[in-house]
This record gives sequence, C-alpha cells and structure tokens, in this order.
Amino acid sequence: MDELIKYAPDLAEGFLENVKLSLVAAVASLILGTILVAMRVSPTPVLRAAGTFYVNVVRNTPLTLVLAFSALGLSDQLGLVFSEAPRTNSFWIVAMGLSVYTAAFVCEGLRAGINTVPLGQAEAARAIGLTFMQSLSLIILPQAFRAVVAPLGSVMIAMIKNTTVATAGGYLADAAAVMKITFDTTGASIPIFIGLILAFMALTMPIGYFTGWLARRLAVAR
Repeated sequence: MDELIKYAPDLAEGFLENVKLSLVAAVASLILGTILVAMRVSPTPVLRAAGTFYVNVVRNTPLTLVLAFSALGLSDQLGLVFSEAPRTNSFWIVAMGLSVYTAAFVCEGLRAGINTVPLGQAEAARAIGLTFMQSLSLIILPQAFRAVVAPLGSVMIAMIKNTTVATAGGYLADAAAVMKITFDTTGASIPIFIGLILAFMALTMPIGYFTGWLARRLAVAR
C-alpha cells in the first residue's frame, strides 16, 4: 500500500494519458469505421474490395504489430512526424495505430447493424430518387447505429484496455509503462496492480452500463 501511495501521482498521470488516447482513438475510429462500412456496402466493386481487404488484414493482425509498424515503419523509416516533441509525436503515432485497428471492428459492428435494416427501406429510398450515399446517411446508417449501440460499446471498452500496450508504439508515458518503470525500481507490488485494475474498471464499467441502457432505450420493435 505504501508503494501505491508513493507512486500514485505518477500512475495517475499515466492513467490520464490512457484516457486521452482513448478519447482520440474513439472519435477517429468511429469516423474511419463509418467510412469503411460505406465502402464495404458500396455498389462500386473496387471500394467493396478495398474495404474488405483493409478489414480482413487489420482485424487479423495483432495490435502490438500494428503499433510497432506505426512507430518503426511509418515514423522511423518513412518519416511520418506529427510533432517535433518526441513524446507528443509518440502519442499521435500510437493514437493513429489504435484508431486504424479499432476502426476495423467498428466497421464490422456497423455492417452487422446495416444487415438488420429491412431491405425494403433501401429499395424505397432508391424509388424516390435518393442516391446511394443519401440513402446510406439519411436512412440506413442512423438505424444501424441504433441497432449496434451495445456492440460498439464493447468495442470501445476493448479499445480502452488496448491502450495499455501503447509502449509497443514507443509511447512510454501511459499507465502500463509507468507501472513497469515503478516495478523495475521497487519490485512488483500487488496494491499497484489492484489500483490500476480499479481505475480501468471505473472507466470501462460505466460505459458498459450506459451503452446497455441506451441500446434498450433505442431498440426498435420489429
């Protein structure tokens, strides 16, 4: 318990970095995932093939490899730089890798939601002259989002927990990295383990309860 009290400020600062990563990746992955699902259900074969290829490759690649490729391949080898400050650059490299990884799961969740929308609604949209993008954005996607609130909540919870592998992308300021540094200095400490577990539970459990409640509230009787 003494170790937890002593290193609590450093651990709290690291946990705050996990929260910041989660917020950035949540917004970016929802946007990218929506674009990907539009590609996957597009009437254009090339877009469908590109979306399918992206999802299948990224979804079946370990996150640690995605983050390592982002840091070593894109940043070190190809010179992708977001900021001259190393810590800030590492943050955005990890946020990018986490976003493109999570977007594949968001896409599949939304595609499942699209499959719950009756086919007749898309046909009716075409009958009144709406284009594919108009029917998708105005009719299909709003219903798809309502149908997959709970699954998307699970994807976001998994993404929050995935921020603990940010060190694979060279970001050494998150809670897991701070914990490792602490353990290298003082040895393993069960109170620190428990403290971080409770911190992540305090972040993820409300999301699970809220998305479950929202899913029931928005459920459409068919």
